[in-house]
Amino acid sequence: MNRYAGVAHALLRIVAGLLLFQPGAMKMFGWYGGMPPGVALSGLVLAAGIIEIVAGPLLMLGLGTRPVAFLASGEMAVAYFYGHFPRGFWPIQNHGEPAVLLSFIFLYLAAVGAGPYSIDALIARRRAGRS
Repeated sequence: MNRYAGVAHALLRIVAGLLLFQPGAMKMFGWYGGMPPGVALSGLVLAAGIIEIVAGPLLMLGLGTRPVAFLASGEMAVAYFYGHFPRGFWPIQNHGEPAVLLSFIFLYLAAVGAGPYSIDALIARRRAGRS
């Protein structure tokens, strides 16, 4: 199973980046049905949308993964506490499971990096070749 770890790491990073990008595209471009009724494009929602549409593709590519994932983890934590937590303590009550899960996935990626199948790894290999 260890030989598949790099592929699994890349799949986790790519899928999580895609799941981050989609709400940003919904907020910023009206894709996927647009914003839910009653959600205004306030400053906080606008900032979240910008982070999501920029960070999602960067994470999918594995470019700047550690700082981008750290930012995305914080954004998901803020999304949980502002958007979900006021509706109940437990994520299952307030429908905040995706925000919590993505926050911890991004925290993991910030700690371990993009993995071997990423632009970050390609850059590191090229730099090591020059030394």
